[in-house]
This record gives sequence, C-alpha cells and structure tokens, in this order.
Amino acid sequence: MPDAVPLAWTEGVRLHDVVDRAAGRTPDAPALIDGDHVSTFAGLADRVARASGFVAGCTAPGDRVAVVGVNHRSWVDAYYGVPRAGRILVFGNHRLAAPELRSVLERSGSRVLVGPREELDRIDPPASVARIDLDDWEAGLAATALGDGGPAPATPPAAADADAWIIHTSGTTGRSKGAVLTHASVLAAVRASDACRTVPPDEVYLLPFPLAHIAGYNVVHHHARGVPVVLLARFDPADFVATVARRQVTSASLAATMLHALLGFLDQHPAAVADLTSLRQIHYGAAPMPTPVLRAARERLGVDFSQGYGMTELSGNAVFLDADDHRKGLAGDDMLLRAAGRPAPGVSVRVVDDDRRTVPAGVPGEIEVRAPQVMDRYWEEPEATATALADGWLRTGDVGRLAPDGLLMIVDRKKDVIVTGGENVSSLEVEQVIHTVPAVGEVAVVGVPDPRWGENVCAVVVPRTGALDADAQADALAEVVVAAVRAELAGYKRPRHVVVVDALPKNATGKVVKAELRAWLAQHPERLGTRR
Repeated sequence: MPDAVPLAWTEGVRLHDVVDRAAGRTPDAPALIDGDHVSTFAGLADRVARASGFVAGCTAPGDRVAVVGVNHRSWVDAYYGVPRAGRILVFGNHRLAAPELRSVLERSGSRVLVGPREELDRIDPPASVARIDLDDWEAGLAATALGDGGPAPATPPAAADADAWIIHTSGTTGRSKGAVLTHASVLAAVRASDACRTVPPDEVYLLPFPLAHIAGYNVVHHHARGVPVVLLARFDPADFVATVARRQVTSASLAATMLHALLGFLDQHPAAVADLTSLRQIHYGAAPMPTPVLRAARERLGVDFSQGYGMTELSGNAVFLDADDHRKGLAGDDMLLRAAGRPAPGVSVRVVDDDRRTVPAGVPGEIEVRAPQVMDRYWEEPEATATALADGWLRTGDVGRLAPDGLLMIVDRKKDVIVTGGENVSSLEVEQVIHTVPAVGEVAVVGVPDPRWGENVCAVVVPRTGALDADAQADALAEVVVAAVRAELAGYKRPRHVVVVDALPKNATGKVVKAELRAWLAQHPERLGTRR
C-alpha cells in the first residue's frame, strides 16, 4: 500500500469541492486535457460553476440531467456541475442502441439530454426531454452569470449525502438498474483508491474508458490529488501511443482488451515503444488480466500494474492488488496474479453461503461488501434495492473466497453477466431478444473465453420443433439470431457464436444449468465455429 499523505478531507465534502480546492491550491496547474484543449484547475472550476448555473436555470432541484456521447470535456463539466446544482447526473452510454437509451431516459425521468447533435438525433428522445447539443452547452456556459464572490452561481448548495449520479448497470433481471451514487459514496470510493494507489505529484493520468462508466470516478481521484487527467474520445492504440508521447502520460487505466491491442500495435510498429517511455503504471479492473498479457506488457513497457475490484454499486473499486503484489506475481507467484486483492481501509468484505452465513477461509461463496462507498439505492426499484442491500451489506453476486491473510480470489460471477471488451452484457437481456425469433424454441446465452475480448457472447439455441431439418437451415437460423440482436441492442451485445443444439441442460425445477453448458462448450470448442 502507498505511503502517501492521506487526502485532507473532512465530513461534508461534495464533488465540486474537489475542483474548487484544487483551484485554490494550484489555480494555473493543468486539470483536464481533451485533444488540443487544456483546462487549468481555475478554468475547470469556472466551467463547473457555470454548468451548475446553466443547469439550474432550466431544471428544478432534484431533476435528472442525462449526458451521452464519447469522452469530451462536457462530461467533466457535468460530473461536477450537475450535482453542484442539486440535480442528478444520469450517465448515458453512447454504445447502447437508441431504444435502450430511450428506456434509460424514461425510467430515470430525465428532463434534459446533453450530447453531440448526431447522438441526440440518433436517440430521438421524447418531447418531454429537452435536447442540448454541445454547441448549445458551450453557449449556455458562456452566457451564465456568476455570483459576485467569484465562480459560484446562485444555486442552492448540495449536501454531501445528496444524490449525485445515476449509472445504469447490467444484471440478471435483464433490464439495467440505475445505481444511485451520492457525493459521499463517490468520494468514499476516491478515498479507498487513494489509500491503495500512489498518485505522485508529477502524475499525468490518461483515461480511455468511457466516462459513461463508473471508471470515470478516477477523474475525481486524480483531481483530488491536483494532477491532470487526459481524455481519449475512444481507445485506439495509435492514438494512445501518440497521446502518451505528446502529453508525457505517466499512468493509464486499460482493460485487458486495450492492452492486448496495444501490444499487437507494438508488434507491428516496434519503434513506437520509444514513445511510451514516460508511462510508469497501468491500472486495470474491468475484467481479469491474462497473465501472459501482464508478462508481455512488463517486458515490453517496463511498467508496474495495479488492479481494482469494484462495480457501479460500489461507486468504484473497493479491493486492490497493488504494484508490489504484481511484482511478486510476475516474479513467479502466478496465483497472486489471479487474485482480486485486499480490501481498502474502511472496506469490509465477507464471503457467505446461500443462507448468508459467513464461510471459513478458502471456502467459496458469495462476496458481500460493507463500506461508505456502497450505493444509496437503485432508482425507483425498492425491491431490487432490498435484495441487493441486506443488513448493511452489498450482495455483489460474485463468487469468491478469502485467504486467511485477507486476499480475495474471484471464483466466478454468480450473476450471468458477460464481460466482453470491458462492457457488461446481461445474458437474460440478449435471451429476451432471441426469444422473439419465431424459429427459436429455447435459448441460453453464456460467455465463452476469448484471448482478446475476455469473453464472447455465445447463444445456445434449441430450434422450435419442426423449424429446421438441415445443417444449412441451422446456419441460416444463426444469422437470423444475430440480426435480431443487432437490431435491438448495442453491437457488443450480439452473439459472436451461435450453437444449435437439441436440448439444454436443466435441473429438477426446469432451470437451465449454465455452468454445465459452459463446461460442455469448453469440452467441445469445435461447436463454436468461426467468430461472427
């Protein structure tokens, strides 16, 4: 664990206080780098104050304001400015299909949608949702009058326990749920990360993950330390290398798929390694990092690694495997590299059986977490909230085991959520779409391992009786299944493999046993065919 001085925070700190305090300490230091645009902390504090005033002028306290689009400085304005105004920021993932995003807007009751004009046109929100494109956003900020005492518009001050963000997360119910995060819960996650990840004063941090993900809390963490954050609109290996070289980036968060792509780029362009000499550390956590990829990256780049285990409901990461652990693991302890890490200070982790009784060390069970960073609730879903938050503990739905020294190992995901390329895919959501195909009788969607993407979505289909009578028709059915999902859901949710079978494995109650299905697919990889 790092020996850095803890963040000097007191109770009652809110998200925008992070920027205001940094602006007070080092007003001219760079805070946010977005392409050619560089904001100092004083400049960012001014934009946040103006965003707060602009939003307050067109909404009522407690209203939800949604943002959508690729990474852009307007996201960061909204991260801080919308909650500052006493409104709630709703994160819109631009990778979702238009019907999915309209559902997010409807269920959150969003009053405003901010984003690029082409995204607003694609989504086509209902008339009840006001559209603000990025040109209008900039004009609105410029026209907002600030208070006499500096960058503080006349908006009611938000409380630290007030709702700040709503981020929708996939789950076994198929339909995403909106996790409500408060100022206090997000900043508790920042404290947890800060206690377990050193942020030196000369840090330059690059974030290629979508700001629509909980990974965006890393922006707040680095701003709390007074260091700049560099944005990439989207991850591209060549752009990543060029940006690291141009901005002398020292640390970055990368998913396994991103690091795999970066290593592939360096294989094709060996001289580009020289452009990455400033890079000292890579953080990951969207999915396990394959040991061969870690070893290759260590050899090629000479960087350290840190891993964080968390989820949207935890406002960020809560369990960490630090750089020292990675060095030990890469020196020969492969088992250590398969661990999630140890709980951060202030975070309690336990492993329980089906009756929620704590199991002995080394015995697998469901992981539960208790910490100040746990979400407040799911938006307008009291039953789901009661299920997830039991007796002060968050039921993660993940299966793991604890070592006697507190090291947490992830065994499997109890929830059937597939992680592909850093994106979560609900298997039930995909199944619901496939069930609309007339020739499909039954379907089960599972994840199958992929060296690049972590997992691929695989649909195992039982045809409706009499629907097929030849292999050629099975291939045709597979194409129809993929097309149906592509039409309704985001591209990363479509099945990359479709396997047609006579029956699915089921238990005595008729429920499909997906563990057996995954095991069967592992034993018969030839049934997967070519990746679609």
